[in-house]
Amino acid sequence: MKRIIIAGLMLMPAGARAETLYVSNERGNSVSVIDTASGTVTATWNVGGRPRGITLSKDGRHIYLCASLDHAVQMIDRATGKVVAELPSGQDPEQFFLSRDGQSLFVANEDDAALTAIDLASRTVAWQVDVGGEPEGVAQSPDSQWVVVTSEEDNVVNWIDMASRTMVAETPVDLRPRHVEFTADGKQLWVAAEVGGTVQIIDVASRSVSDTLHFAIPGIPDHRILPCGIRFTPDGKTAVIALGRADHVALVDVATRKVRAYVPVGKRVWHVAISADGAHAYAANGLSDNISVIDLANGAVTRTIAVGAAPWGVVAAP
Repeated sequence: MKRIIIAGLMLMPAGARAETLYVSNERGNSVSVIDTASGTVTATWNVGGRPRGITLSKDGRHIYLCASLDHAVQMIDRATGKVVAELPSGQDPEQFFLSRDGQSLFVANEDDAALTAIDLASRTVAWQVDVGGEPEGVAQSPDSQWVVVTSEEDNVVNWIDMASRTMVAETPVDLRPRHVEFTADGKQLWVAAEVGGTVQIIDVASRSVSDTLHFAIPGIPDHRILPCGIRFTPDGKTAVIALGRADHVALVDVATRKVRAYVPVGKRVWHVAISADGAHAYAANGLSDNISVIDLANGAVTRTIAVGAAPWGVVAAP
């Protein structure tokens, strides 16, 4: 395991695939649009209050954004940056997950202890399920059988059966689970427990915790290690995990479940995105108002890009 000091700023290597990043700025009430080739902000969109969860539509035409203070999910035209619809999301949407078929959004309603499913074609609520207190992290299994949502208050992962649209089970996890991510084969569910300081791995077949990952960064006290966003590289070999106030991202070998590098980034890293070619990760640093671009092969930051106030979520698009 190596700990790598931040690298100097540099341009994207020749031949690397250029993408566009969309960053939700929680206190700026805005979305920053970044060209990865030049590393510059090309536009700033004014959006609803306290934007957090952010994702791309299946056809790539729209950005979906949780506007928590407006109690809505905003649908934004990528070409113009204009809000074209406000989708009924339930109270205080924080995170969501676009269904595998691209037809629905599954939204965690923090204030209502509920999960709301939005039908995107009709732009209406299709159904809603009561879950544990303060739900946040949401994901759908690759086979579409399950939708899972974390409960920060009850310290569980709730399992919703898509056939019956009912909650059928819950898995106890460490304190304050904030994010969940399925592996591509659907056999594992990785859960970031912020206050617990761990990432737990749930065996999907048994819906039980099979392993717990701990983190230790030289010079960083344990209480600052607050795992949040998790993303897997396209080849499934590396998990990129934001460690919150530790101001580091952990690169974890999925097969061995060992940390291969801790990468210093900006302050209070919330969430991460991965480039389509798996070469780079992008970390949203909430207290330093910037994005760190990470070279995953070398485990080093190659560029830092200033954005709006309190960046929270980030999504990469072609």
